[in-house]
Amino acid sequence: MIRTLRLVLGDQLSPSVSSLDGIDPERDVVLFLEVAEEGTYVPHHKKKIALILSAMRHFAADLESDGYRVDYVKLDDPDNRGSFTEEVARAVERHKPARVAVTEPGEYRVLQAMRGWEARLGVPVEILDDSRFFASVRDFADWAEGRKQLRLEYFYREMRKRHRILMDGADPVGGQWNFDQDNRKRLPDEVFPPKSPAFAPDVITEEVLALVEERFGDHFGDLRPFDFAVTRAGARAALDDFVEKRLPRFGDYQDAMARGEDTLFHSVISIYLNIGLLDPKEACSAAEAAYRSGHAPLNAVEGFVRQILGWREYVRGLYWLKMPVYRYMNHLEASRPLPAFYWTGETDMACLGAAVDQTRRTAYAHHIQRLMVTGVFALLADVHPDAVNEWYLVVYADAFEWVELPNVTGMALFADGGIMASKPYAASGKYIDRMSDYCKGCRYDPKHATGPKACPYNFLYWDFLARQRERLKGNPRLGMIYRTLDRMDPGKVAAMRDQAQIFLDDLEKETRQWQSDQAPRKSGTFG
Repeated sequence: MIRTLRLVLGDQLSPSVSSLDGIDPERDVVLFLEVAEEGTYVPHHKKKIALILSAMRHFAADLESDGYRVDYVKLDDPDNRGSFTEEVARAVERHKPARVAVTEPGEYRVLQAMRGWEARLGVPVEILDDSRFFASVRDFADWAEGRKQLRLEYFYREMRKRHRILMDGADPVGGQWNFDQDNRKRLPDEVFPPKSPAFAPDVITEEVLALVEERFGDHFGDLRPFDFAVTRAGARAALDDFVEKRLPRFGDYQDAMARGEDTLFHSVISIYLNIGLLDPKEACSAAEAAYRSGHAPLNAVEGFVRQILGWREYVRGLYWLKMPVYRYMNHLEASRPLPAFYWTGETDMACLGAAVDQTRRTAYAHHIQRLMVTGVFALLADVHPDAVNEWYLVVYADAFEWVELPNVTGMALFADGGIMASKPYAASGKYIDRMSDYCKGCRYDPKHATGPKACPYNFLYWDFLARQRERLKGNPRLGMIYRTLDRMDPGKVAAMRDQAQIFLDDLEKETRQWQSDQAPRKSGTFG
């Protein structure tokens, strides 16, 4: 008799995942499911689908080679019922286990389905904590209890102290917690970042690529070249390559953007962390070791650690603390559709064209491209949070709702009204010009706020502030900005607002026409 049927999801590909704790190779079965249901709500980037399917198949093969019993249901299995619930039910029929064990998922909707499994299956179902994070869901809730503001900085400091990372006794290494002010340099023309490592597809991956092309050929994004790591060994090699070649200069240039540089000095390991091929603890340990050995400076290592120990843990805790209400927040009452160029890349704005082109090719963009280019434009253009959240979930290989939703709703769009951010991350074209070379050769000029050469970020920025004044005027961090707005020539303000409305209305008409021209998208992907 099978004692435990142990389900491993596509973003839980780690030997240390809690659903495998105490596994008995003789009496337990590990279940993997590729189900169409997981593609019906958003048509994921083709590279994202291929990454997870291939990584799942490699991980299952590793477990089998280690002597574990594996039941793997492929997407094209003719008996595949297409949903987690129905495929788990079919597996229970096959194996007749005494119980089912699964690690808590990364999406609220999946957890809700799991909570109904015990009644549906007729066997005990144990939903286990995901121990692959520094902080459990309960840890974050305990930290948040009674606090009026849930700011990252205070949570991050607590995590540093609790886990003894970059600490000298009771004090932070270097005498300060955060070196963000040192990490805002533009990339000089004479600096050439090393390329991220590429991993050639093997037989398993080639089989997956063929399946994805056949089943999801009309989804967003380029499938080839496909060069992601799909194994634990490959993911660790990617981490080691980053620490050796790019971490030393990561801090200085982590906010920079440059034409033709898809990754700059970034690690590009979020995709491996978020599916379980890398452990966040080993990533932070590797970075700290680089600092302690003198290989990398403190501002670089602290910035990298803050992204993982701080931000990644923080957004996950906030997600589970505020769901399901968080999913529907729209504090600024944004209402417009997502511009068509987020899908097509066809825009005269060089920064947005570059970000979308890179995203289409690689299923990746770094955090400043996401926040300060695509995110800021969506904020200024009054795009509805549902449309923006769907886009981010579709296009990025590292996007799962627990990490995507707070980053978009809270950080990029201020749709949560300030739960996450102390002010909206609104910015004009001056920011992009300062941090990138995108503006060189662009049709628009960041020095112009009105007229045919005006950068849309400029007139949209001031229109946004004027339009949202009643909601934002009490924010102390915006007081100086509103005083600047009040000192402007009323005629200039009126001209910017008029140009903004014409621009947005024309953009919406183009988008509505593009939407009507699109054929229905097919769905179906991984589990």
